Amino acid sequence: MQYFEIEGGHQLSGEIVPQGAKNEALQIVSAVLLTEGKVTITNLPDILDVNRLIELLDFLGVKVKKNGPGSFTFQSDEVKLERMKTPEFRKLSGRLRGSVMIMGPLLARFGEAYMPKPGGDKIGRRRLDTHFMGFKVLGAHFDYDRREQFYKLFSHGRLKGTYIHLDEPSVTGTANIVMAAVLAEGTTTIYNAACEPYLQQLCRLLNSMGAKIRPDSIGSNKLIIEGVEKLHGNKTKKHRIQPDMIEVGSFIGLAAMTQSQVTIKGAIDPVGDAQWGHLGLIPDVFGRLGIQIEREGNDLVVYGHRSDYKIDTYIDGGTLTIYDHPWPGFTPDLLSIILVVATRCHGSVLIHQKMFESRLFFVDKLIDMGARIILCDPHRAVVVGQGHQTRLRGIRMTSPDIRAGISLLLAAMSADGTSRIFNIEQIDRGYQNIEGRLKALGATIERKVEGQA
Repeated sequence: MQYFEIEGGHQLSGEIVPQGAKNEALQIVSAVLLTEGKVTITNLPDILDVNRLIELLDFLGVKVKKNGPGSFTFQSDEVKLERMKTPEFRKLSGRLRGSVMIMGPLLARFGEAYMPKPGGDKIGRRRLDTHFMGFKVLGAHFDYDRREQFYKLFSHGRLKGTYIHLDEPSVTGTANIVMAAVLAEGTTTIYNAACEPYLQQLCRLLNSMGAKIRPDSIGSNKLIIEGVEKLHGNKTKKHRIQPDMIEVGSFIGLAAMTQSQVTIKGAIDPVGDAQWGHLGLIPDVFGRLGIQIEREGNDLVVYGHRSDYKIDTYIDGGTLTIYDHPWPGFTPDLLSIILVVATRCHGSVLIHQKMFESRLFFVDKLIDMGARIILCDPHRAVVVGQGHQTRLRGIRMTSPDIRAGISLLLAAMSADGTSRIFNIEQIDRGYQNIEGRLKALGATIERKVEGQA
């Protein structure tokens, strides 16, 4: 079993470039199934989840050509549908939750799709009802084999455009339904749609392939889609994955935890006149913990070395609450990072994880490291920050999921002594060559194999 060994307490400096967005990549790569034409995507992150999805498409007969680092061309002109019913497909698709994203494209183009219950993070219930409810409204027939834990979708002829009011603004649910609706007959209106930057990017790619998603609806919670009979490739305009806003937030946390000045190159993908572009509230929320961040062009400079951090309060003096919310609110994927950073700040903050009931269960490791945290219930934790006067201590720990894993890594970077983090495959699922990039900033971190010297 591989693990990271981290010697904490080192101040970092330099520049780091965020990878392409994992969550966008999983949607975009799935969308290549909608056309027999060639689709070229650049800035794809070299991470476990994306590589597994590409391997799954290759198994289904999609032609995959690697043009260079992060650049791939896909062509789905010889998809082998019969392979969806094989044990090999069950094994490959069951390894990652993102595999569910191929169901919408397969259903829309071929009239059938099959999928075992997907894997992914152990962060609580992650229901797929929104996906299948949307497919059924579009005219698909759905069946779930509870014994085999296997989903089946099929349709007789083209799907039919209609009005869909989603029961929740699920990002992956919205994306899956959008990919099904672009090839449906007639107009589809999706209300209570997710409007995250990932979804906006998917809509732009689909329009470049010949879809008719109303441009003025993209980025809103009401998407309007006029179905077309077929899509083409995007040879004239390659699609570039945006910088990963979750990784940008992770690097802000890294600078804060190690009291370092770090420049995050190309962190901001401009959106209109927004100060922080596609990052939305991320820099502002860190700012409420006292972290000083400045924008220089499309770069972010984090001044983690300038002063101690003081957690803000409400106007009436009440304890600050930081919670997750659908876009343009604060992303749930960064609450674990915020919680860890708060342990090094002065003051108290309530972290309220509304979406997933198991995502805060990693705080026991932080408590073992010396952090003062009260886990109120599965969704809420109070952090009593001690500033940098009281340091965390290095321990042996295990990563339960991607975001908890990177949070524990940041805690280890700031701790006295040596820490070991196991189950780092979870971190590899979402972060590309993380130890190499941290070493370039001056970190002392090694990837090792248990039992080997």
